[in-house]
Amino acid sequence: MTTALLIVDLQNDYFPGGAMPLVGSDAAVAQAARLLARFRDDGRPIVHVHHLSVQPGATFFLPGTQGAEIHPALHPAPGEPVVEKNFPNSFRDTTLQQQLQELDVDALLICGAMSHMCIDTTTRAAFDLGYRCSVAADACATLDLEYAGHQVAAVDVHAAYMAALARPFANVDTTGALLDALT
Repeated sequence: MTTALLIVDLQNDYFPGGAMPLVGSDAAVAQAARLLARFRDDGRPIVHVHHLSVQPGATFFLPGTQGAEIHPALHPAPGEPVVEKNFPNSFRDTTLQQQLQELDVDALLICGAMSHMCIDTTTRAAFDLGYRCSVAADACATLDLEYAGHQVAAVDVHAAYMAALARPFANVDTTGALLDALT
């Protein structure tokens, strides 16, 4: 079994000073950096997913801006594939599936942002495509949401989405536990 690390959308706009800072983004990138270091040390496959917002009216991840760049702590190394996407699902209209097939990957360890958007849709799509998925919950971040006048704190948004992914889509755990489980 070959497990790849899939780092989704940890880009500058999601951090303090960016166009859409997330709650917990600094903590998430620190955990993602731990995963990245381990996968590099072990020579395991890594795929970076880079969102570019090309829809009219987009306010973040605009092509050519500093905000759209991958966070410096996770900058891709030479030879690490970077898949560009324009939708929440990292598989939609991208080369991700082809990249994973070329790397002979059958399992994914997923981290990134946002928990309720791209992490959720990408994990569900990967599951539907037959990948065994794990999500490093502490290496993901999201933001506060509002629905029908009800404010939902980011911590609750994140917990709800991790709980929903945990059955049956993914093994959702901490970075430490998932690193310990790598064989």
